[in-house]
Amino acid sequence: MITTRDRERLTTRYLYYALRPKLSEFRSFSTGAATKFLTLTILNDTEIDLPPLPLQHRIAGILSAYDDLIENNQRRIKILEEMARSIYREWFVNFRFPGHEKLPRIASSLGDIPQGWEVKKLSEVAEVNRAQINARNAPDEVHYIDISSVSPGQIDSITTYDFADAPGRARRIVQHGDVLWSCVRPNRRSHAQVMHPELNTTASTGFAVLTATKVPFPFLYFATATDDFVAYLTNNATGAAYPAVTATTFEKANLLSPTSRIRGGQRL
Repeated sequence: MITTRDRERLTTRYLYYALRPKLSEFRSFSTGAATKFLTLTILNDTEIDLPPLPLQHRIAGILSAYDDLIENNQRRIKILEEMARSIYREWFVNFRFPGHEKLPRIASSLGDIPQGWEVKKLSEVAEVNRAQINARNAPDEVHYIDISSVSPGQIDSITTYDFADAPGRARRIVQHGDVLWSCVRPNRRSHAQVMHPELNTTASTGFAVLTATKVPFPFLYFATATDDFVAYLTNNATGAAYPAVTATTFEKANLLSPTSRIRGGQRL
Protein backbone atom coordinates (compact mmCIF):
# COMPACT_ATOMS: atom_id res chain seq x y z
CA MET A 1 0.00 0.00 0.00
CA ILE A 2 1.11 3.56 -0.62
CA THR A 3 -0.15 7.05 0.12
CA THR A 4 -0.86 9.66 -2.51
CA ARG A 5 2.18 11.58 -1.31
CA ASP A 6 4.30 9.22 -3.45
CA ARG A 7 3.06 10.69 -6.73
CA GLU A 8 6.35 10.19 -8.56
CA ARG A 9 5.76 6.43 -8.42
CA LEU A 10 2.28 6.70 -9.94
CA THR A 11 0.88 7.31 -13.39
CA THR A 12 -1.79 9.99 -13.36
CA ARG A 13 -4.31 7.80 -15.17
CA TYR A 14 -3.86 4.90 -12.77
CA LEU A 15 -4.25 7.24 -9.79
CA TYR A 16 -7.55 8.45 -11.25
CA TYR A 17 -8.94 4.90 -11.42
CA ALA A 18 -7.47 3.91 -8.04
CA LEU A 19 -9.31 6.77 -6.32
CA ARG A 20 -12.69 6.24 -8.01
CA PRO A 21 -13.81 3.39 -5.71
CA LYS A 22 -13.12 5.64 -2.72
CA LEU A 23 -15.67 8.31 -3.66
CA SER A 24 -18.27 7.12 -1.14
CA GLU A 25 -15.55 7.04 1.54
CA PHE A 26 -14.56 10.59 0.63
CA ARG A 27 -18.17 11.71 0.96
CA SER A 28 -18.30 10.44 4.52
CA PHE A 29 -15.03 12.25 5.34
CA SER A 30 -15.91 15.56 3.67
CA THR A 31 -16.48 18.56 5.90
CA GLY A 32 -18.39 21.82 5.66
CA ALA A 33 -22.02 22.72 6.24
CA ALA A 34 -23.21 24.41 3.06
CA THR A 35 -20.48 23.14 0.69
CA LYS A 36 -18.76 19.81 1.32
CA PHE A 37 -15.03 19.59 0.65
CA LEU A 38 -12.02 17.34 1.31
CA THR A 39 -8.90 18.48 3.10
CA LEU A 40 -5.41 17.94 1.68
CA THR A 41 -4.61 15.85 4.74
CA ILE A 42 -7.34 13.35 3.87
CA LEU A 43 -6.25 13.16 0.23
CA ASN A 44 -2.55 12.86 1.02
CA ASP A 45 -3.15 10.10 3.56
CA THR A 46 -5.39 8.04 1.26
CA GLU A 47 -3.90 4.61 0.66
CA ILE A 48 -4.04 2.79 -2.68
CA ASP A 49 -2.52 -0.37 -4.13
CA LEU A 50 0.68 0.34 -6.10
CA PRO A 51 1.54 -2.24 -8.75
CA PRO A 52 4.63 -1.83 -10.99
CA LEU A 53 4.45 0.95 -13.57
CA PRO A 54 3.89 -1.39 -16.56
CA LEU A 55 0.90 -2.95 -14.78
CA GLN A 56 -0.42 0.52 -13.90
CA HIS A 57 -0.37 1.42 -17.61
CA ARG A 58 -2.14 -1.82 -18.50
CA ILE A 59 -4.85 -1.40 -15.85
CA ALA A 60 -5.47 2.22 -16.81
CA GLY A 61 -5.63 1.28 -20.51
CA ILE A 62 -8.22 -1.44 -19.95
CA LEU A 63 -10.41 0.73 -17.71
CA SER A 64 -10.09 3.66 -20.10
CA ALA A 65 -11.34 1.47 -22.95
CA TYR A 66 -14.36 0.51 -20.86
CA ASP A 67 -15.00 4.18 -20.11
CA ASP A 68 -14.95 4.95 -23.84
CA LEU A 69 -17.42 2.13 -24.48
CA ILE A 70 -19.71 3.40 -21.73
CA GLU A 71 -19.52 6.94 -23.12
CA ASN A 72 -20.42 5.72 -26.62
CA ASN A 73 -23.38 3.77 -25.26
CA GLN A 74 -24.56 6.78 -23.28
CA ARG A 75 -24.47 8.89 -26.45
CA ARG A 76 -26.57 6.27 -28.23
CA ILE A 77 -29.03 6.19 -25.33
CA LYS A 78 -29.40 9.99 -25.52
CA ILE A 79 -30.07 9.80 -29.25
CA LEU A 80 -32.69 7.07 -28.76
CA GLU A 81 -34.32 9.01 -25.92
CA GLU A 82 -34.54 12.14 -28.05
CA MET A 83 -36.18 10.08 -30.79
CA ALA A 84 -38.68 8.78 -28.22
CA ARG A 85 -39.35 12.34 -27.03
CA SER A 86 -39.99 13.42 -30.60
CA ILE A 87 -42.50 10.61 -31.08
CA TYR A 88 -44.20 11.52 -27.81
CA ARG A 89 -44.50 15.16 -28.86
CA GLU A 90 -45.81 14.20 -32.28
CA TRP A 91 -48.42 11.76 -30.97
CA PHE A 92 -49.45 13.12 -27.58
CA VAL A 93 -48.84 16.86 -27.84
CA ASN A 94 -49.42 17.61 -31.53
CA PHE A 95 -51.97 14.75 -31.83
CA ARG A 96 -50.49 13.51 -35.11
CA PHE A 97 -50.69 9.82 -34.26
CA PRO A 98 -51.62 7.08 -36.76
CA GLY A 99 -55.30 7.51 -37.63
CA HIS A 100 -55.64 10.97 -36.06
CA GLU A 101 -57.49 12.25 -39.13
CA LYS A 102 -60.49 10.05 -38.31
CA LEU A 103 -60.97 11.33 -34.75
CA PRO A 104 -62.82 14.58 -34.03
CA ARG A 105 -61.64 16.86 -31.22
CA ILE A 106 -63.60 17.42 -28.00
CA ALA A 107 -63.21 20.09 -25.32
CA SER A 108 -61.35 19.29 -22.08
CA SER A 109 -59.65 21.07 -19.19
CA LEU A 110 -56.42 20.80 -21.18
CA GLY A 111 -57.95 22.19 -24.36
CA ASP A 112 -59.28 20.30 -27.35
CA ILE A 113 -58.26 16.63 -27.35
CA PRO A 114 -59.05 13.66 -29.61
CA GLN A 115 -62.36 11.95 -28.99
CA GLY A 116 -61.97 8.95 -26.68
CA TRP A 117 -59.03 10.48 -24.81
CA GLU A 118 -59.41 11.60 -21.20
CA VAL A 119 -57.86 13.99 -18.70
CA LYS A 120 -56.96 12.15 -15.48
CA LYS A 121 -55.22 12.98 -12.25
CA LEU A 122 -51.78 11.47 -11.96
CA SER A 123 -53.00 9.53 -8.91
CA GLU A 124 -55.42 7.66 -11.18
CA VAL A 125 -52.63 6.21 -13.33
CA ALA A 126 -49.69 6.06 -10.91
CA GLU A 127 -48.73 5.83 -7.24
CA VAL A 128 -46.53 8.40 -5.55
CA ASN A 129 -43.98 7.16 -3.01
CA ARG A 130 -45.35 3.64 -2.98
CA ALA A 131 -42.80 2.06 -0.64
CA GLN A 132 -40.33 3.18 1.99
CA ILE A 133 -37.66 1.51 4.11
CA ASN A 134 -38.35 1.37 7.81
CA ALA A 135 -36.76 -0.30 10.83
CA ARG A 136 -38.60 -3.56 10.19
CA ASN A 137 -37.55 -4.01 6.55
CA ALA A 138 -34.13 -2.32 6.51
CA PRO A 139 -31.58 -4.23 4.37
CA ASP A 140 -27.92 -4.61 5.28
CA GLU A 141 -26.87 -2.51 2.29
CA VAL A 142 -28.49 0.12 0.06
CA HIS A 143 -27.66 1.63 -3.31
CA TYR A 144 -28.51 5.27 -2.81
CA ILE A 145 -29.65 7.89 -5.33
CA ASP A 146 -29.22 11.40 -3.95
CA ILE A 147 -30.84 14.51 -5.44
CA SER A 148 -27.42 15.89 -6.36
CA SER A 149 -26.73 12.76 -8.44
CA VAL A 150 -29.71 13.28 -10.78
CA SER A 151 -29.60 15.74 -13.66
CA PRO A 152 -32.32 16.33 -16.27
CA GLY A 153 -33.14 12.96 -17.77
CA GLN A 154 -30.45 10.84 -16.17
CA ILE A 155 -29.03 9.33 -12.98
CA ASP A 156 -25.37 10.33 -12.88
CA SER A 157 -24.25 8.18 -9.95
CA ILE A 158 -25.45 5.69 -7.34
CA THR A 159 -23.57 5.24 -4.06
CA THR A 160 -23.53 2.00 -2.09
CA TYR A 161 -23.65 2.20 1.71
CA ASP A 162 -24.02 -0.15 4.62
CA PHE A 163 -27.51 0.74 5.78
CA ALA A 164 -26.20 1.82 9.18
CA ASP A 165 -23.94 4.36 7.45
CA ALA A 166 -26.42 5.54 4.81
CA PRO A 167 -27.85 9.07 4.90
CA GLY A 168 -31.07 9.36 6.88
CA ARG A 169 -32.87 10.40 3.68
CA ALA A 170 -32.10 7.10 1.92
CA ARG A 171 -35.60 5.74 2.42
CA ARG A 172 -37.61 5.74 -0.84
CA ILE A 173 -37.66 2.25 -2.36
CA VAL A 174 -37.43 2.32 -6.16
CA GLN A 175 -38.08 -0.34 -8.78
CA HIS A 176 -37.71 -0.81 -12.52
CA GLY A 177 -39.60 1.86 -14.46
CA ASP A 178 -40.12 4.28 -11.57
CA VAL A 179 -39.80 7.99 -12.30
CA LEU A 180 -37.80 10.13 -9.88
CA TRP A 181 -38.68 13.80 -9.59
CA SER A 182 -36.88 16.18 -7.25
CA CYS A 183 -39.42 17.98 -5.07
CA VAL A 184 -37.06 20.91 -4.52
CA ARG A 185 -36.70 23.55 -7.25
CA PRO A 186 -38.63 21.63 -9.90
CA ASN A 187 -37.71 24.26 -12.49
CA ARG A 188 -34.27 22.61 -12.59
CA ARG A 189 -35.89 19.46 -14.05
CA SER A 190 -33.96 17.01 -11.86
CA HIS A 191 -35.82 13.90 -12.93
CA ALA A 192 -35.00 10.51 -14.37
CA GLN A 193 -36.36 7.04 -14.98
CA VAL A 194 -34.94 4.10 -13.03
CA MET A 195 -34.09 1.16 -15.28
CA HIS A 196 -33.15 -2.30 -13.97
CA PRO A 197 -31.90 -1.15 -10.54
CA GLU A 198 -30.01 -3.40 -8.20
CA LEU A 199 -31.88 -4.93 -5.28
CA ASN A 200 -32.29 -2.46 -2.39
CA THR A 201 -31.86 0.64 -4.51
CA THR A 202 -33.24 3.62 -2.63
CA ALA A 203 -33.77 7.29 -3.39
CA SER A 204 -33.70 10.37 -1.20
CA THR A 205 -36.91 11.43 0.50
CA GLY A 206 -36.37 14.66 -1.39
CA PHE A 207 -37.70 12.83 -4.47
CA ALA A 208 -41.23 11.99 -5.44
CA VAL A 209 -41.12 8.40 -6.73
CA LEU A 210 -43.79 7.85 -9.40
CA THR A 211 -44.80 4.25 -10.10
CA ALA A 212 -46.99 3.68 -13.16
CA THR A 213 -50.06 1.53 -12.47
CA LYS A 214 -52.53 2.18 -15.33
CA VAL A 215 -50.21 3.41 -18.09
CA PRO A 216 -46.89 2.13 -19.48
CA PHE A 217 -43.99 3.49 -17.45
CA PRO A 218 -42.26 5.09 -20.49
CA PHE A 219 -45.47 7.03 -21.14
CA LEU A 220 -45.53 8.25 -17.52
CA TYR A 221 -41.90 9.35 -17.81
CA PHE A 222 -42.41 11.40 -20.95
CA ALA A 223 -45.75 12.80 -19.75
CA THR A 224 -44.08 14.13 -16.59
CA ALA A 225 -41.14 15.62 -18.47
CA THR A 226 -43.04 18.03 -20.72
CA ASP A 227 -42.72 21.80 -20.46
CA ASP A 228 -46.36 21.99 -19.32
CA PHE A 229 -45.77 19.54 -16.48
CA VAL A 230 -42.63 21.37 -15.34
CA ALA A 231 -44.55 24.66 -15.44
CA TYR A 232 -47.31 23.10 -13.32
CA LEU A 233 -44.79 21.98 -10.68
CA THR A 234 -42.97 25.32 -10.73
CA ASN A 235 -46.19 27.30 -10.34
CA ASN A 236 -47.28 25.14 -7.40
CA ALA A 237 -43.97 25.16 -5.53
CA THR A 238 -43.93 26.93 -2.18
CA GLY A 239 -41.10 28.45 -0.18
CA ALA A 240 -38.81 31.35 -0.96
CA ALA A 241 -35.30 30.00 -0.50
CA TYR A 242 -36.05 26.43 -1.61
CA PRO A 243 -39.28 26.30 -3.63
CA ALA A 244 -40.64 22.79 -3.30
CA VAL A 245 -43.64 20.65 -4.16
CA THR A 246 -45.15 17.74 -2.27
CA ALA A 247 -46.41 14.28 -3.15
CA THR A 248 -49.91 15.74 -3.24
CA THR A 249 -48.82 18.22 -5.91
CA PHE A 250 -47.87 15.31 -8.14
CA GLU A 251 -51.04 13.35 -7.35
CA LYS A 252 -53.24 16.31 -8.35
CA ALA A 253 -51.48 16.95 -11.66
CA ASN A 254 -53.62 16.60 -14.79
CA LEU A 255 -52.34 14.13 -17.37
CA LEU A 256 -53.73 13.41 -20.80
CA SER A 257 -54.73 9.74 -21.09
CA PRO A 258 -55.00 8.42 -24.66
CA THR A 259 -56.78 5.24 -25.56
CA SER A 260 -54.84 2.07 -24.73
CA ARG A 261 -54.42 1.35 -28.45
CA ILE A 262 -52.50 4.59 -28.93
CA ARG A 263 -50.37 4.60 -25.78
CA GLY A 264 -49.30 0.94 -26.10
CA GLY A 265 -49.08 -1.95 -23.67
CA GLN A 266 -48.07 -1.83 -20.04
CA ARG A 267 -44.95 -3.98 -20.24
CA LEU A 268 -42.11 -2.47 -22.26
